Amino acid sequence: MRKEKEKKQTTSPKNNRAAWYQAVWRWHFYAGLFASPFLLILAFSGGVYLFKPQIEGWLYQDQYRVSEMGSQALPASVMLGSVKESYPEASVTAYKVYEENTRTVEVGIMDKGVAKSVYLNPYTANVQGELITSEKFTEIFKKLHSELIVGGTFANRLVELAACWTIILLITGLYMWWPRNIKSVWGTVLPRLNARGRMFWRDLHAVPAFWFSIMIVVLIATGLPWSGVMGEQINRLAVSTNSGYPAFAHSFGEKPLSAVRAEDVAEDVPWASQNNEVPASVAGGYQTISIDDVTMVASMEKVAKPYTISMPMGEDGVYTIAASHNAPWDNATLHLDQYTGGVLSDVRFSDYGMLAKGITAGIALHEGRLFGWFNQFLGLITCLAIIGIVISSFIMWRKRKPEGLGSPKKPVSKKVTRTLFIGMIIGGIIMPLVGLSIILVVIFDWLIVKRVPTLQRWFHGKTT
Repeated sequence: MRKEKEKKQTTSPKNNRAAWYQAVWRWHFYAGLFASPFLLILAFSGGVYLFKPQIEGWLYQDQYRVSEMGSQALPASVMLGSVKESYPEASVTAYKVYEENTRTVEVGIMDKGVAKSVYLNPYTANVQGELITSEKFTEIFKKLHSELIVGGTFANRLVELAACWTIILLITGLYMWWPRNIKSVWGTVLPRLNARGRMFWRDLHAVPAFWFSIMIVVLIATGLPWSGVMGEQINRLAVSTNSGYPAFAHSFGEKPLSAVRAEDVAEDVPWASQNNEVPASVAGGYQTISIDDVTMVASMEKVAKPYTISMPMGEDGVYTIAASHNAPWDNATLHLDQYTGGVLSDVRFSDYGMLAKGITAGIALHEGRLFGWFNQFLGLITCLAIIGIVISSFIMWRKRKPEGLGSPKKPVSKKVTRTLFIGMIIGGIIMPLVGLSIILVVIFDWLIVKRVPTLQRWFHGKTT
């Protein structure tokens, strides 16, 4: 009788809700434990990178702004001639022109194995300065944001894993935030600023997380196309559903491929065209067309400035005219035969499939380019909110006075634990890196933590 009574108490609705809350809290805690350090790095670096135009415009105004205005810009060939005169041993890789008549022309070069940008006055062809590409201020933050500075596949996967775990962090957090008895807006949609102690920090953690949850998910989703695993899945989905991007458009005849991707041979290529195989020039003893001819084609084909012309690589290489705009509907990727000047392919935003159009617009939103200063402001306050949410969670954790790691207790109900674990595995199938990390953690806990008393106390210790 006593056992049956205890069983009834354990399975009562109230106890069942408590078990679910405890189980969700436990997953929320471990997700936050892993993702929080990366979220601080991503939010800080992303918040800075949002203002790339303003920051670089101020830092490099001597290079970016013309020192002497003229009535008419000189031909592109004169610009390249000036660069070759100043850098006789360097090879030119790209030529970039801007819409503003006060901007310098940017020429990419490879000088003794170092990638540089050289800036010239378009009216005088005088060199106004140079910058090493990898040492630009915002490039450092870009590398911190995507590769944690160290670079490489492992760092990229860590960033992707943290982003995926953040989605789980938000889902579990919203479950815990969800009001069971809606009696007041305080503590749910508005923080109780007159509260004290842990309650005060709980509200500063939960309420902003609720308000910014959608924008945080949007930032994560629009950043995933760059990732290694999820990005490749998105790419395969676009191709398999014919909602991605065409390899060629608006041109006729055979298009021999050079077996290289656009992003490997050209600069500033829009995301939707980066993985396209580049057509090859038909070598036939012809002389390579001039850079002036390429700029004329860009004008005739109505490619909106700014655009970048990447030089041919090898005898079957092509000129690539790429425009990746703040307004994605102006994007363009053209490949020109280096001998005849014929347009081998011309892919515009209108040629993309629905998924590629959405992702392209999402990338512009992610980088703060889609709708001007308000996009930057929205991105900035979201980044600041993420930093505040992480800091408040740390203070809450310290105020619990944890013994060891301070993880929440395991729920009494094994059924709830198993059900939630199955749900996490399903999430791991959708996000493969999350699934792999769960398997590794389970193995680590079973093989090591449970067999070492010190580690068991640290990971499963009680809190006061």
